[in-house]
Amino acid sequence: MTTPTSSTAPAADPRALALAHYAARGVLEHVLARHGITFQQQIALRAAVTADAPQTPDALVTQVRDLLKADPDDIRATLDELVTKGLLVADGAHLRPTAAGRELIPAVSAETAPITARIWGGIPAEDLTAAGRVLALVKDRANTELAALTASG
Repeated sequence: MTTPTSSTAPAADPRALALAHYAARGVLEHVLARHGITFQQQIALRAAVTADAPQTPDALVTQVRDLLKADPDDIRATLDELVTKGLLVADGAHLRPTAAGRELIPAVSAETAPITARIWGGIPAEDLTAAGRVLALVKDRANTELAALTASG
């Protein structure tokens, strides 16, 4: 496998970002499928597992919506799916991860860790720092544009 040099690498643009995102997401979705969950289910379950306390469904919907920009009704359906799969359980007005739900997140992380190391390995630290700055700026600007679009209807 060869790594493009700075003279042969294309400049970052929206298409390059999208292609990198979907390639990486494809890897993750392949692993998630082996565990019987979808990308959105994993994001919602991770939000529940990493919370300091059990969350209400509305709080989880808000967190996942902030991360994925997904439709709230779709996220509620995802939470219902996680309950049906036994990964979340209703506890009064809250949802909390079950033991199986708490175990799934680190299991997926352990399975993806060596793949992630191969994908990210060998990239110079200064390139990662520059990419991190650019991606943070793109995310912030996109969030600002999305907020303006949704405010105007």
